[in-house]
Amino acid sequence: MKSLIAPLAALSLMAAEVGAEEGKAVRVTAAGSQASIKGPAENFTGTVRVDGLFKGEAPARIGGGTVTFEPGARTAWHTHPLGQTLIVTSGVGYVQQEGGARQEIRPGDTVWIPANVRHWHGATATTAMTHIAIAEALDGKAVTWAEKVSDAQYEGTGASASH
Repeated sequence: MKSLIAPLAALSLMAAEVGAEEGKAVRVTAAGSQASIKGPAENFTGTVRVDGLFKGEAPARIGGGTVTFEPGARTAWHTHPLGQTLIVTSGVGYVQQEGGARQEIRPGDTVWIPANVRHWHGATATTAMTHIAIAEALDGKAVTWAEKVSDAQYEGTGASASH
């Protein structure tokens, strides 16, 4: 057994050196090392905090972050060129596809939004909601923003979208 340890250790060291030479290495981003940003007023209604989690390096095109919506806060209508996945981590919120019914989402729920489907998501009127959002960029763009969701649309009393 001892005769295998030295060759295995040498192989591990060689693999680490090759990976480092090619610029490929496992990277850990420490929690709290990236500043939170406020969701821009042109894309959100209410108080929204965005915490970037990761962004792939080419040829990868995936990125993700944690988004926290205070009660009543929500995104504007928008689309993603390659779709989006939401993983609800706390609170209670809504997601709505254009032309469809508003759906309640809770911790542990996973939401898949297909490519180029107009939608919005956010917290309920009384409860904050946090989700992890994951999307891929196409030609460097991961989202196309549109008009804000009206109060009537948010409350489920108006048309699901206006063009």
